[in-house]
Amino acid sequence: MTMTNELQVTDLELQRLFHPRAIAVYGASNNPNKIGALQLKALSDGGFEGIIYPIHPKAEEINGLTCYSTVGNVPQQVDLAILCVGIHQVESCLIDSAKNGVKAAIVFASGYSEIGAEGLVAEQRLKEIADQYQIRILGPNCVGLLNTTNGLMGTFSPGLTQIPLSEKREVGFVTQSGAFGVLTYIAAAQRELTFNYFVSVGNEVDIEFSDVIEYMLHDPKTKIASGYLEGEKNPEKLRRLAKEALAMNKPIVIMKSGRSSAGSRAAASHTGSLAGADNVYDGFFKQTGIVRAEDYDDIISFSKLFLSGKLPNGNNTVIVTSSGGRGINEADRCESFGLNIHALSEDIQQKIAKTIPSYASTVNPIDLTAAAAITNPELFIEPLKTLVHDPETDIIIFSEFPMHWDENTPELQEFVSLSKQSDKYIIVTTFPLEGMSIPKGVKYLEDNGIPFVPGDLNPIRALAKLVQYSEAVKKEQALQGYQNQLKQTFGDITHLLKPDQTLSESESSEILAQYDIPTTTRKIATSKEEAVQYANEIGYPVVLKVDSADIPHKTEVNGIRLNLNTAQEVASAFEEIYDSATAKCPDANINGISVQEMLPEGVEVIIGVTSDETFGPVLMFGLGGVFVEVFKDVSFRVGPITRQDASDMMEELKGNAILKGVRNQKPINKELIIDVLLKVSALMENHKDQIKELDINPLIVYENRIVAADALIIT
Repeated sequence: MTMTNELQVTDLELQRLFHPRAIAVYGASNNPNKIGALQLKALSDGGFEGIIYPIHPKAEEINGLTCYSTVGNVPQQVDLAILCVGIHQVESCLIDSAKNGVKAAIVFASGYSEIGAEGLVAEQRLKEIADQYQIRILGPNCVGLLNTTNGLMGTFSPGLTQIPLSEKREVGFVTQSGAFGVLTYIAAAQRELTFNYFVSVGNEVDIEFSDVIEYMLHDPKTKIASGYLEGEKNPEKLRRLAKEALAMNKPIVIMKSGRSSAGSRAAASHTGSLAGADNVYDGFFKQTGIVRAEDYDDIISFSKLFLSGKLPNGNNTVIVTSSGGRGINEADRCESFGLNIHALSEDIQQKIAKTIPSYASTVNPIDLTAAAAITNPELFIEPLKTLVHDPETDIIIFSEFPMHWDENTPELQEFVSLSKQSDKYIIVTTFPLEGMSIPKGVKYLEDNGIPFVPGDLNPIRALAKLVQYSEAVKKEQALQGYQNQLKQTFGDITHLLKPDQTLSESESSEILAQYDIPTTTRKIATSKEEAVQYANEIGYPVVLKVDSADIPHKTEVNGIRLNLNTAQEVASAFEEIYDSATAKCPDANINGISVQEMLPEGVEVIIGVTSDETFGPVLMFGLGGVFVEVFKDVSFRVGPITRQDASDMMEELKGNAILKGVRNQKPINKELIIDVLLKVSALMENHKDQIKELDINPLIVYENRIVAADALIIT
C-alpha cells in the first residue's frame, strides 16, 4: 500500500469519528448523575447536526428521544457509538455496534491497562475486537472527543461542554491526559482560542496520538495540530507526518511531559548515560520541525501568533515601549530565548528621532516614555513608519499599546495599514494587569493579521519558537528535491558483531574501518618485544592501551600510556599496563596491548549512538573532554539522520565556537564530522538489531583530517 493510499484510508476511517451522521449512545439514562445522561445532554446542548439514538434495553424514551434496545433496531446506519457503560458491558456493546456496521466507537470505561496485568488482558480483547470487526476505537479510559464545528460533544465532562465557543476554530488538540487536556481546553477557550477538535486518546488501544495528528493535518479546517504527549507509540509515523506538515506549513505543536532525569539510565557508554528520554525527544522534535511547547501557554500563544498568517523572516527584533524599564525587561527576555535585539543603524535612528520627542530614546528598545502612554498615544505609530522600511529588522514588538483605540480610531487604522503593507512580523503585547491588559482594539488587530498576546502567556518564548519554526519551514523548502542523506553501500560486518558483548577497542575500530571511518594505525602486541617492534614500524611517538572487551574504560585500570618516544619507554609501559590490568581485573580476557600512532593535538569531539526503546538508534554529538564529562554539552538526533541534521547538531552546541576556530586556531573541517556522523548513522541503520551502544571518543578533528582515536561498541 502506498503512503498516499494509507493516509486516505486512515482519514476515511476517522471521518466517521469526527463527522458522524448518526450516533448511538449506549448506557443512555434519565438519571442526571449518570454518564449516559451527561452525554445525551452534551450532544443536545451542543447542537449536534446529526441524529442521536439512545440505546437502552428497556426504556422507550429518554429526553424526548426514542430509545432502541440494540443498534440493529435503529432505522438508519449509525457511524459512531459512544459507550457510557462499565467495563463489564463494553465488549458486548462493541460487538453489537460492529456487527451492525458502526465504524467508530468511544470507550469511556476505566479498569484496563492502567490498573495492571488483569486490565491489560481486557484491553487486548478490545484490540482483537477492533481488528476483527474493523471498528476504530477511541479509548478506553478517556474523556472523549469534541468537534466544535458540528456540535459533536462526545464527552461527559462538563469542563468541556459548558465553555463558551469563540468564532475562530482552527486549532486541533489531542491529549494523552484526560484531566490535563480538559484544563488546557478551558485555558485556551478563556483566551479566545477554541479548539475545533479536542481528542482524549486514553489508553490508545486502537486510535493513537499520531493517528489524530494525521487526521488534523489532512483536515482543511485545521491550521495547527497540537497536543499533550507523555510517550509516542509510533515515532516513525509521527516523523513522516512532521515532514509532511513542514511542506504544508501546518505546524505540529506538542507539549511533551517528563523533562526530569528520571527516564535516563546508567550505561557503559557516555551516550547511553546521557541519552535520557527527554534529550531524545528534544532532538527528535528539532530534527522534524515539531514545535515543542514548554507548557500549555505555549500552545495558546504560538497558535495566536501563527494564525496571524505571517511568519518572521529572521530573528532581528525591535521593541517599542513607553517604559524604559519594561523595554529592558523585554529585551532581556528576548535575548534569553534567542531573539536578537539588534542595534539600529544611524540612518534609521535619525529618521525615528525626527518624529518623536527629543527626550525619547531611539536606541533599541525604542522608549517613547510615559508621554506616549498618557498624553500622546499617536507616538506609537511614528517609529513604525520607519521600521517597516528597515531591511535589518524582522520583528517589531509593541510592549504597550493605547488601551482606548478601537476600529474607529484613525491612528489604529493607520497602524493596521502600515502593518499589513509590510513584511515585518508585528506583535502587540501588554503587561498583565487585572482589568487593564486588553486594549479595545484587539479584535480589529487580530482580524487584520496583527497578533495580540498578553504578557502572562509568555509571548516572547512563543515568538522565539515561531522564528525557529519559520527557519524549519525554509530549510524544508530548500531541501525539496535535494539528496540530503548518505548514499553509499558498505560490506556485511555481521560476523564482526559478536552477540551480547562489549567489544574491545580493536574489534570496535575494525567495524568502524569497514564503514570508511578513519581510525588510528594500530597493532596488538602480546609481549614487550612485539610492542617495541610495532612501535618501530608505526613510528614514534606512540600510544599503548590495554585491549580487552572486559575493560571498556581503560583509565580505570591505569591502562593507557601516551607520547612514548623510545623502545625502552614502550617496553616499560607494556609491563606496567599489563601488570595493572591483570591486578585490577584478574578475570579479564586481555587480547594484548594495543600499540597506536600518537595523534597530534586537535579538536576532540565525541560521536555516539544508543538504541532507544521508543525511537531505535539515537545519535549523539558533542565536544570531547570536560565538555561531555562536566558540561554535558551534547545534541541528539533520531536515526537515520540527514546531512542537515548533522550540521544542526554541531550548530546547537554551546561550544560550537571551538569548531569554528578560536584564539588564532584554524577552523576545523566540519564536512569531515558530517561525513562520519552520516556513516555512523548508516552503520546503526543497517545493524540496529545487533548494536546496542556505540561511542567514538575521542574523534580528533584537524583542518583536513579526522581520526577515531578510541571506540566502544556494545552489541
